Amino acid sequence: MAIQNPKTEYSKREKFVNPDECYTPEYAIFPLLPYLKKDWKIWDCAFGSGRLAEHFEKQGFKVVGDDSLNFLDEDLDCDFICTNPPYSKKDYFLDRAFKLGKPFAFLLPLTTLEGIKRGKMFRDNGIQIIIPNRRINFEIPSGKKSSWFATAWFCWKLNLPKDLMFIELKTGGGNSSQP
Repeated sequence: MAIQNPKTEYSKREKFVNPDECYTPEYAIFPLLPYLKKDWKIWDCAFGSGRLAEHFEKQGFKVVGDDSLNFLDEDLDCDFICTNPPYSKKDYFLDRAFKLGKPFAFLLPLTTLEGIKRGKMFRDNGIQIIIPNRRINFEIPSGKKSSWFATAWFCWKLNLPKDLMFIELKTGGGNSSQP
């Protein structure tokens, strides 16, 4: 009998048909809010469903971006880049963001810390990470909300008080507490 990897089998379930379609719930942006300037123009560079842009607009930020723009090939006038990128393209998004030189925050799996190429990018450029105390339950097209992997905000030039922050993530109506 073959040994099965439970995570692999779980991820094959119908609700995870496309792991790049994990949409960000509003509470996931709360850890970033204390470090963003209200006059910043935010580029949601992997627009997808537009939910992330809606969440920032609800908090009073000006957000640019739509699904016709290709972050990997285009530049946009903005002060801050923020997205939950397609995880299959995370290396390209990180590389591009570092090259653009603008502050950014990407919501990525914690396993993003692994890898030779990303390790070199982080050593060469630096990285700040906001790690919530709970998993974010992404919204997925099937309507179910679940996550079998942990994520964190990978930030750069965001003026965080520490490069590695462990925070309490509040899931309903309010910003997360600071360390």
